[in-house]
Formats: sequence, C-alpha cells, structure tokens
Amino acid sequence: MKVYADNAATTAMSQTAIQAMLPYFDKIYGNPSSLHSIGQEAKEALENARATVAQCLGCEPREILFTSGGSEADNQAIISAARFGARMGKKHIITTAFEHHAVLHTLNRLEKEGFEVTYLDVSHGHNITAQQVKDAIRPDTALVTVMYANNEIGSILPIPEIGAICKAAGVTFHTDAVQAVGHLHINVREQNIDMLSLSGHKFHGPKGVGALYVRKGFPLVNIIEGGAQERGKRAGTENIPGICGMAAAMKEACDNIDKNMPKVAAMRDKLIAGLSQIPHCALNGDPVNRLPGNVSFCFEGIEGESLLLFLDAKGISASSGSACTSGSLDPSHVLLAIGRVHDVAHGSLRLSLSEYNTMEEMDHILTAVPEVVQYLRNMSPVWRDLQTGKRTYIL
Repeated sequence: MKVYADNAATTAMSQTAIQAMLPYFDKIYGNPSSLHSIGQEAKEALENARATVAQCLGCEPREILFTSGGSEADNQAIISAARFGARMGKKHIITTAFEHHAVLHTLNRLEKEGFEVTYLDVSHGHNITAQQVKDAIRPDTALVTVMYANNEIGSILPIPEIGAICKAAGVTFHTDAVQAVGHLHINVREQNIDMLSLSGHKFHGPKGVGALYVRKGFPLVNIIEGGAQERGKRAGTENIPGICGMAAAMKEACDNIDKNMPKVAAMRDKLIAGLSQIPHCALNGDPVNRLPGNVSFCFEGIEGESLLLFLDAKGISASSGSACTSGSLDPSHVLLAIGRVHDVAHGSLRLSLSEYNTMEEMDHILTAVPEVVQYLRNMSPVWRDLQTGKRTYIL
C-alpha cells in the first residue's frame, strides 16, 4: 500500500485545479497587460481569480496581491511593515521562536539593519498566548508577525485574540497562514489581520504561486521591480494558469472545510492514539489547538532519517519536519524551541494528512511505524545504553 502522508510539504493537485488551469496554457494565453482581446481575456481570468481568493478570506479583491508563493509574500509583508515603522521611529518587531524560516531569515536580515526582534517563547504548551504578545508590545513596536499554525508540529496560534490586541495597540499584524488557508476558517476582517501570506500548493493547488492579503491603505515596499503588474507592487507577468488553479483549489477547499476537517481530524486522532502506545515517545505540538491533519512525534533512541527511509520502503511518504530544511543535518529549530533536546529532536516524525487519505492507510501506518521504531532501536547503541542504564531516558 502506498500512503502519502507529507501534505504539509505539498499536496496533490485536485482535478478542479487542473481543469481550471488548462485553458490558460493554449487557448487564453495572452499577457493580461496587453490591450488586445486575447490579453484582456487573460486579464478577466486574473481578476476573477483575485475575487475568488478575496471571497475566501473575507476581504476586497484589490487587497489581494499575487506572488510566487508564501516565502515571497512573507518577505514583502515583513519588510514593508518594518520600513513603514522605521519612518515613524518604530524599529521593534515581535514574532515567535518557531516561525518558518521565510519569516526568521527575513527578521535576521532586519536585525542586521538595526531592528530589534522579540522572539516569544513557545516551550510552554508548544504554543504562545495572546497575553505574551500583549506583554511584549512596546511604544516602538512596528510589527507583530506570528504564524497562523505551525508547519512542523501543527499548533494553531490564538490569531483572533492577537489581532484584537494589535488593533487596540495600533500595531501592524501579519500572519503566515500557509498551513492554515483551506484547512481552517479564516476571515481577515473579523480576526483583525492586516497582512496574510498563503501558498497554493498547500491546499491542492499548483506550486510556485501564492498570494499576500494587504489591508487597504497599507504602504507596501516592492521586492521585485520592473513593471506595473499587481498595481505596481509586484513586477513580472502574472502566472495566469497558476493563479487560476490556485483560486479554484482555494474555493474548493474553503467550501468543503466543514466536511473535510472532521474527517481529517479523525484520522489524525487515530494516529496520535496509536503512536502514543510506543514506549518513550512524545507528541509534539499543542494537543488541543492543532491542525486537523498534523501528527508530530519524537521517538527516543532512533534517528529520524533512518525512520523515514524505512517507512518509505514500506510505501509511506512522511517527513521529519519542514521540507524547506530537509537537507540539513541539524535538528529542527521548531523542536528545539519547544524544549526537545538534540538527541530527542533527531528522532522526529511528521505525518501530515489530507482529505485524500483513508482510515485504511492509517491502519497501515500504525502497523509500520512501531515495527520500524523497534527495528531501529534494536540496532541502536544509544537504545542499548538506555536499556542497560548507562544513559537516562528523557522521554
């Protein structure tokens, strides 16, 4: 049996998205900036897609800017808010210790330019509280940027509460919602979100296309120069097939959230209950406020890379954390941030599910993972030392 359980890395494209894209490869192929009829047909498709994305987020179409994905959207949002704040003498930014590297690396760059960043602790409950944000806000705070849900451990952050706090304090609020859009109910108006990043391939759309919601009137800084596309804020000919596919996938996902969330959460809960029976393991992430499709565990005495390879041999596609850092030998910064020690963090497994998965596949996972964990432990000198008392168990 083949089981794809790495949906947090990328999802399979839906037939709805594929069919939405096809006409724009060979029939309506014009440049949307062209004035002739073929170009204007593409322009109409672009604006229809913009309206669809806006409807899903509860905002106006002109507040949607199309990008190459979530990373670009994060960069533009954070740099824009930082530059705007600096003009008013505000150079303090608040974030969390377990953000995606698209956020953390952008903030590292800003720190080199003289900005001060507060990294909120996430070790208690593998999450943050709105009170932490409130306590961290200062008169010189320019931006709060916290993810909607963590990509590795699935914790859902208290976004509506944080949005209300930021609005009351007059602080710009950005959220990286790449893992949340299409899987959780989001309304940027009701949740007081000023900017939001998303990526199409996380909800059965195509790769290489995303969007940035920007509250009307907020001054954006251009990251890409060269043309007047996207109201002059993002140069480059728009990827019409990708944008149309993303919009179609996003509408399909948002329309079916109430049906898909319980189905996916039931599979998640079955995995958590079954994998928790393995000795000396620990669930990562908020046990209550977590994404419906996220299962993250650490297993003591094994290496995560070996676990993934043996699971792949059994037909199970999984990961140990973010796909963006899969080539790194260092343990996940997310797991270290929540308090996992290096030895334990190396033995991590992330299973991320979608509505395309089945309960039968969960049974296969629950048979395979304990077998592989035990097999690897039997070969491990670390596990032998733990069993003989030369080392002390951590989990």
